[in-house]
Amino acid sequence: MDYTMQFSVVWNNVGLFIQGVFLTLQLALTSIAFGLVLGVLGALGRTSGNKILNAIAVAYVEFIRNTPFLIQLFFFFFGLPGIGLRLTPWQASVLALAINFGAYSTEIIRAGIEGIGKGQIEAGMALGLSKLKVFRHVVLMPALGNIYPSLVSQIVIAILFTSVVSQISAEELTFVGNFLQSRTFRSFEIYLTIAFLYLGIVWFVKFLAFLIQQKFFSFMQYIR
Repeated sequence: MDYTMQFSVVWNNVGLFIQGVFLTLQLALTSIAFGLVLGVLGALGRTSGNKILNAIAVAYVEFIRNTPFLIQLFFFFFGLPGIGLRLTPWQASVLALAINFGAYSTEIIRAGIEGIGKGQIEAGMALGLSKLKVFRHVVLMPALGNIYPSLVSQIVIAILFTSVVSQISAEELTFVGNFLQSRTFRSFEIYLTIAFLYLGIVWFVKFLAFLIQQKFFSFMQYIR
């Protein structure tokens, strides 16, 4: 094997790699935020006892979880223009990632809600709390605490899924790598660097998740 590694292509384009990291984080955080809202709404539909809401939530979850993410992405970017709805690569990426994350988080949050005992809810109502306060303090927070590790794992998967959106030319870390590789042909150095950058992003997110857990969900260890 006659191959001389030249990491100068990395050092000479550090700015592009840093830009790619920030764009990836921006894309991931935006889509995860919207996806969490969908996940909470979907979980409420699944646990509401209303057959129509439950059917809508089940259909949403089953469709998204049983179709490839790449097809979902292509549908929003290439399919919707067929009916007159044109989205930019960034808009299509956020929409596809949010809807995908929302479907998976729906089932995770649902499991957390169903793990809350009815006695706790009845106690909250007996204390004179409104239904909104009961849901927020008695149901949602303890439920999130119960499923927090699973939710963080799904967040990591969603971050790694951002690499797929380079297929529609959405500018993020993988797009930057593809751009540089097409001009320098130093595939080994570029994609190895990108792999370590994704690893760094995931470790950073896991560290933030740990800090959030210690601040907001550390009480769970005392009630288990």
